[in-house]
Amino acid sequence: MQPKRQLVRLVRGPEGPVQVDPTGKAPGRGAYLHNRRSCWHKALAGHSLEQALKVTLTEDNLAGLRARAEEYTDDDI
Repeated sequence: MQPKRQLVRLVRGPEGPVQVDPTGKAPGRGAYLHNRRSCWHKALAGHSLEQALKVTLTEDNLAGLRARAEEYTDDDI
């Protein structure tokens, strides 16, 4: 566990797809992930992100989130 400010917030907003919320203040249902590639891969592969956000991710949305995951490393925080 880490403080919220050290995590990456994803939000399912009223306007559409799941997106990264850099401000942490966007309206909608949110979920938090570590800024580690392995955490993102696990959340996307195991559908736990979909469960947390109560949404079914489209292939386009998944591709975008997978691309975002590649920006991170698995180095210690």
